[in-house]
Order: sequence, then structure tokens, then C-alpha cells
Amino acid sequence: MAAVTIVVVEDEASLRRDMIEYLRSCGFDAVGAKNGRELDEQIATRPVSLVVLDVNLPGEDGFKIATRLRENPAIGIIMVTARGSTVDRVVGLELGADAYLVKPVEMRELEAQAKALLRRLETSSSAAAPSQQPSSQPAADEASWVLDATAWALTSPAGVRVSLTSMEMKLVSLLAGQARQPATRDQISVALYNRRWNPDDRSIDTVVGRLRHKVENAIGETAPVKSVHGVGYVFSAPVRVI
Repeated sequence: MAAVTIVVVEDEASLRRDMIEYLRSCGFDAVGAKNGRELDEQIATRPVSLVVLDVNLPGEDGFKIATRLRENPAIGIIMVTARGSTVDRVVGLELGADAYLVKPVEMRELEAQAKALLRRLETSSSAAAPSQQPSSQPAADEASWVLDATAWALTSPAGVRVSLTSMEMKLVSLLAGQARQPATRDQISVALYNRRWNPDDRSIDTVVGRLRHKVENAIGETAPVKSVHGVGYVFSAPVRVI
């Protein structure tokens, strides 16, 4: 595989070294950082595709770093922490993490998560291509939202532009392709996480809630992402994909 740069942000030197060595053995260009400052230095000097981010870091913690990283939707985030509670996982996802691993880290799981996330990042644009979703395109004279599959941005009919994370991009791409018909939770779970939906898993609701909150804050009105009881979610307004 072509070399992909992954930055492992972990203050425990032995674990950081183990993850770097394992990821390198998988063909990745993996480098390390022990805090947010060193991560910023790595990002400033090379194109970074993925950050493996510990939560419990000295100074600026992983949650704060994740919030900053989400300003660049092209960088994937896997959060790694000793905290295993549902609350911590939800907080990480709400802040924009794409995946969440609990220590002690199983290296094969880290590899699988990294490869799956990188595939999602690489295919977001093609998955949303208009030629693949012709039925989702509204008539030319119909006011519509615009989904920019290259810039990962959603623009309202009034011209308000909202940047999307990788998860949000995958979600809106799926809903846009449904021609205002609801997508099931199974469809959404497969699109976002490459797995069937588990009724005990609230991660879909977390991504939807984060997207709604972001859009509503930007446009000052209710977002067109609606829940359909017993089915899933629908984007209730027309969407034009570019």
C-alpha cells in the first residue's frame, strides 16, 4: 500500500513505541507525539491522514485536541483511552472522533480500525458522486441544499456553508442518495461503521445529533435531518451533490 502518515499521540513512551512499530509493520508511515504541541509540529511538516489520539494527555487533553482537529475534515481520528464507559465514548464521538478504542489496545483491532477509517476517508467523495445517485437530484428550479463531496461541506438554500466531519459526510451522502426516503438504521450503521446496527448502540444518534446541532447553529432554524419512528432518518429537503 502507498505510505499513509499516522501520528500516534500518546504520553506513555512504551505504548507509543509499540503502536508505531506495529503500524509501520502494516505498511503505514507512523510517527509519534507525546502531546498536542508535538502533534501540531508533525501536522505542520507533513500531510497527516490519521491521528491515533490518547485522551489522558498532560496539558491539553485528547478531547480538546480532537475539537481542534475537526477543523480539518480530511484527518481521521481514533481515540484511545483507559476510560471504557459509554459516557466517555459518546463524548469522544460528539467531539468528532471517528472511532474509539479502549486500553489495553489490541493491535490487530487498531490496524483494522485504521484501515477501515482510511477507506471511508478515501471513498467519501466517490460515494457521494451525483452519477451514482441520480434520483437524489432535485429539479433545477427547486431550492435545494448543496453537498460538496470534495470540500466536505453542506450549504443551505440561503447560502450558509457548514463544514462536515468524515462521519457527517458519510451520513449526509447516504441520506442525500435516498431521494427524501428514510435510510434504515442498518443502512446507516453499515455506511458509517461497516457493521450491522445493534439496538444498544447509540452512536448513530450521536452523529445525527451532532450534525443537527451544527446545522441549526449555523442556519438558525431546524435542520432537515428528521427521525422516522421505527425506521431511521431522512434528509427531508432536496439535496444537490456536486
